[in-house]
Amino acid sequence: MVRALQDAGVVTAGEWADALGAAIRRAEAAGDPDDGSAYYDQWLAALEQLVVQRELTTDGALSDCRTAWADAARRTPHGAPIELG
Repeated sequence: MVRALQDAGVVTAGEWADALGAAIRRAEAAGDPDDGSAYYDQWLAALEQLVVQRELTTDGALSDCRTAWADAARRTPHGAPIELG
């Protein structure tokens, strides 16, 4: 996803590195362990912050997507693909 945004000229590699570094520092300051276990969450936080800053989406739209995904995952049998309706 980040590479696609870079290829589209939406974000530079340096901007991404800065955003990811800031997200990691914020998470560690909030108590996340420095053992790599929270890296995906930090990566996602950085990506979400960038796309909102670039006005590609809104916090509300991201929240709606999270809710829809969680609802779909709850009603999907184990092993079946999750489908958003």
